[in-house]
Amino acid sequence: MTQNDWSLAFTASVAERLRAARKSAGLTVAEAAEACDGAGLSVPRTTITNLEIGRRSSVDLAELLVLADVYAVPPVSLLFPLGTAATVAVLPGREVPTWDAVAWFTGETSLKLPVPEGSAREILDVFRAHHDAVETALSSSRLASERRRKASTSLDPQRRERLLSAAASYEQVAYDDCRELRLFRDRMRERGLMLPTLPDDLAFIEDAENEE
Repeated sequence: MTQNDWSLAFTASVAERLRAARKSAGLTVAEAAEACDGAGLSVPRTTITNLEIGRRSSVDLAELLVLADVYAVPPVSLLFPLGTAATVAVLPGREVPTWDAVAWFTGETSLKLPVPEGSAREILDVFRAHHDAVETALSSSRLASERRRKASTSLDPQRRERLLSAAASYEQVAYDDCRELRLFRDRMRERGLMLPTLPDDLAFIEDAENEE
């Protein structure tokens, strides 16, 4: 397969998934175009139609992202046929399992050795680890708050005592998780990385960071 053949074939497969995503979203071409306007980028009906029927030989990245938003699908699912094809020509002359293509695109490919600090892959891994730490701190903090709330509304002294004891245990876990997240963010800051904004429920961690 030549480079041009691969490009045309890849565009055609993306066009098929764009059409399927639009249909799945229950949108007509006109409705999709209108929704794109609302999302901030004009994608005319003729453009959507030309993409879907193969009159366009390439897909504009900005259009792809806006259409993915309008159709409520991850952009990567428009690029690779995960779940519907075992393999995909990810590059000219390179046919790989579809999941491997997705993992390569999103930076999730398994590695045998640690990647160098500061490399593109290592930065991705750091931000994924930060996301996981945020989700862990959110979960434990909310569980602690829920146990404390239940204790405050219980009129049964024994049940209240059990709930308060459970709340204290959850609060210790939440404290440890939030402290670990703060230390993780400190290490990111020391490396000069731009820190993601924390959810409102964890804003106090940011306040504590700014106090120092």
